[in-house]
Amino acid sequence: MTCKTTVLVAILAALTTFASADDWPQWRGAGRDGLWKEKGLLKTFPDKQVKVLWRAKIGPGYSGPTVSDGRVYITDRHDDGPTRERIHCFDAKTGKRIWTHSYLCRYKVGYPLGPRASVTVDSGLAHVLGTMGHFHCLDAKTGAVIWKKDLAKTYRTRRIMWGFAAAPLVYGDLVILHIGGADEACIVALDKKTGRQAWTAIDDGMSYSAPIVITRGKNDVLICWTKNFLIGLAPKTGEVHWKIPFKIMKNWQMSSITPLVEGNLVFISACYDGSMLVKLSDDGLKATKVWRSRGVAYGKTDALQCVHSTPLVFGGHIYGFDSRGEMRCIKTASGARVWEDLTVTPKGLKWGTAHMVRNGKTTWIFNEQGEVIIAELSPDGFKQISRAKLIEPTHPMSGRKVCWSHPAFANRRIYARNDLELVCGDLSAEQ
Repeated sequence: MTCKTTVLVAILAALTTFASADDWPQWRGAGRDGLWKEKGLLKTFPDKQVKVLWRAKIGPGYSGPTVSDGRVYITDRHDDGPTRERIHCFDAKTGKRIWTHSYLCRYKVGYPLGPRASVTVDSGLAHVLGTMGHFHCLDAKTGAVIWKKDLAKTYRTRRIMWGFAAAPLVYGDLVILHIGGADEACIVALDKKTGRQAWTAIDDGMSYSAPIVITRGKNDVLICWTKNFLIGLAPKTGEVHWKIPFKIMKNWQMSSITPLVEGNLVFISACYDGSMLVKLSDDGLKATKVWRSRGVAYGKTDALQCVHSTPLVFGGHIYGFDSRGEMRCIKTASGARVWEDLTVTPKGLKWGTAHMVRNGKTTWIFNEQGEVIIAELSPDGFKQISRAKLIEPTHPMSGRKVCWSHPAFANRRIYARNDLELVCGDLSAEQ
């Protein structure tokens, strides 16, 4: 084989890999369920450092990257002059910047580092929600503005301490937003192509939790965790099917995780306010509370009390990180603790956390120290298979530095950010 032929084969192989790869087009993946279905991944890391394929300079923010059609999307905050929020698009293979859109945005929130919500990409449109409620629908290829709204002004939102954080959800021709608007506009559905209002629902304040849609029987059910309720709605109309109260501490609302679903069971958990399990009817149109738990204080928690890392659920068990970094396994049906492990993050860290996705029987974990861990989770315990560093933590938190943004898993790669850069790490077996 000639040198030119070898190079051509390598290029074709790389193109084939990207053409057959899964995208990560929104918060927690294609299904918002933390499932990563690609094959051809490495089993263990060959070195203590994940192989970094490229780096791109960005500013600070909490939003995780998303990946669609060969492009990576990320938001940040820029303070060189008047404060601006920015939306960036990079080439997923090379890290080359394709476009950036920015707009003026004065922050009036705690932790004013940068945007919280991941970009949602669908049908060639990038839907972006900023920290102060600025919403943009952009052409995903060019960055051109299709339409935009100041949601805080339009819907007179009851903004909470850390601002808007729930990633936009696309359902058919609608983009559904969790914004806490007045006059029964906590949840708002807009035409994704024009911004025209389709419906509003619920008289309640917002939380930081991203909504999801599930299918039960013949019904699609929109599940939203607002300030005081776990709610099931009709995603086409906003009609409320069921509403279960969940009392949130007034001054320290930390309802951040995405509702977790296994079969007809739905789980939510908050750092200071405990956990709750709800059971749906087979058609999804009714719901009843199964159990509710709450510890006596922060650091003395019951079951599982999450900060901002959504757990995984499978096999009748829930695996997640408690308020001070402890990884726990609990029984889904009862909330009873099965085990606690300190391998991923040491105990005692204020709001210690890590993000998890599941690939077959393997769990991939990105901890707040910028490490990637390959593990197996079961009721028998936590098994670490391999561990390597990807990116340096940069955000100061209680005497340490952390990476708190959820990474994207696509193209047999991991895309992660800190306050200085976006990096792409190789997780393919072929490396």
